[in-house]
Amino acid sequence: MLTSLATPLAAQNLHTGATLHANLGTAALVEHALAKGEGKLTKHGALLVETGKFTGRSVKDKYIVRDDTTQDTINWGPINQPMSPEHFAALKADFLKELEGSDELYVADLFGGSQPEYRVNVRVITQMAWHSLFVRTLLVRPSEEEVASFVPEYTIINLPSFKANPERHGCRSDTVIAVSFTEKLILIGNTEYSGEMKKGVFGLLNYLLPAQGVMPMHCSANIGADGKSAIFFGLSGTGKTTLSADASRTLIGDDEHGWSDTAVFNFEGGCYAKMINLSAEGEPEIYATTQMFGTILENVAMDEDTRELDFTDSSKTENTRGAYPIEFIPNTSEKNLGPAPSNVIMLTADAFGVLPPIARLTADQAMYYFLSGYTAKVAGTEIGVTEPEATFSTCFGAAFMPRHPSVYGNLLKDRIAKGGPNGKVECWLVNTGWTGGKYGTGSRMPIKATRALLNAVLDGDMDNVEFRKDPNFGFDVPVHVPVLAAAGIDQTILDPRSTWADAAEYDATAKKLVQLFIDNFAQFEAHVDEGVLQAAPAPVAA
Repeated sequence: MLTSLATPLAAQNLHTGATLHANLGTAALVEHALAKGEGKLTKHGALLVETGKFTGRSVKDKYIVRDDTTQDTINWGPINQPMSPEHFAALKADFLKELEGSDELYVADLFGGSQPEYRVNVRVITQMAWHSLFVRTLLVRPSEEEVASFVPEYTIINLPSFKANPERHGCRSDTVIAVSFTEKLILIGNTEYSGEMKKGVFGLLNYLLPAQGVMPMHCSANIGADGKSAIFFGLSGTGKTTLSADASRTLIGDDEHGWSDTAVFNFEGGCYAKMINLSAEGEPEIYATTQMFGTILENVAMDEDTRELDFTDSSKTENTRGAYPIEFIPNTSEKNLGPAPSNVIMLTADAFGVLPPIARLTADQAMYYFLSGYTAKVAGTEIGVTEPEATFSTCFGAAFMPRHPSVYGNLLKDRIAKGGPNGKVECWLVNTGWTGGKYGTGSRMPIKATRALLNAVLDGDMDNVEFRKDPNFGFDVPVHVPVLAAAGIDQTILDPRSTWADAAEYDATAKKLVQLFIDNFAQFEAHVDEGVLQAAPAPVAA
């Protein structure tokens, strides 16, 4: 890779006396990180780093500049917090002063997005070598020819040494993540957590692409041998990464994608997987990456003498992470893209044990459940707390969606209506949570049942299956699926009410969950059409 900049920093009015390291490759960046004491090598050659006091994103310290560009296009609120242009100007001036006085800086020129028509050129300037390695691992890496003519459109400046002044900069603390869509600049200060850069680019694409008719998505995606793509929406713990990593299918990506007229394309060139309790038996493909040179492991425990890793140790954080190029996973898409999806799958881990293992959705229902973004957490450890807790994260990624949720919901509905390359787009709701009762009474949905049902969907085996209408939720539920018998699963699992020992208790729990959906969706009622309103669940009359 070329180690010079086609567009000098000075051409962006960025001035520094620092030694610049431009577009270094993996080996060089690992060497720099080790020489500077930023990390250590594990037994098998991965780079192990610690992210200091921040082991996750600082969601309360992120701001978007509120100006003429964004005034009417951002969904302002507790997630998309406003910063005034005056405060951003002061913050930028102080950032540039810090940049000017830095001793050493790393610059990486990269793409956000794998489909050339919709990618953005992103320049990332960091103080730490491992941050540069992380971002060139997670974003799409240009060819040498593309680097040689690279003109940055958006710039991220990541300075862990910088401490914000809340009064001067209009922020909450001395940590700040500030985004200006007008100046095409993202400033990250006083945090070493690398995920801020990754999600900064995701938020950028989530803002830009809808205006081009492209739907940005927090989902995984893969392709079958028949050339048909599937996308998997889902919040943490629902199986999004696990279920899309199917050895019989080609992985497009595990986290962030766009849906254009012609393709579903990965925003990234790498993966950022959770490492806690990782095992070779449970997730062999991901485990194998932890023994590869070029992988970055964050906050994972290691024996200092043997350099062996302990993935069960959560003493630093539950959010231990591994970043690696997507090609470290076998059977991945060469260009990180595939045809527009034929199947849209929404994953939920329903700890109430009410939802069936699979249901077919209409386009209106798909928009309803997409806007709802439902999953459920299990009961907490506090004494006396025995009920599951419903979680609604709009579009299965509310924290990263700068525009109003209805923008993304309408894009999904339009995409479904247009159809896929092989005809109709089928939509499914898949419950990977509980069956036979709620958490504490029932049991977790068998993974082999989920896989068998997904295979039936992806192989087209649901086409001739009989369906019934769910009385509470109104979606179609299969009555009998032959592949379940082949997997040794009793067909009664398809009807959750029949799996409960007390049908009256199921009815009461279902009624409660329906009301939770209705209450949550009230915020969207003024923004959707009558078809989506009619797709809402309704409790069974007493």
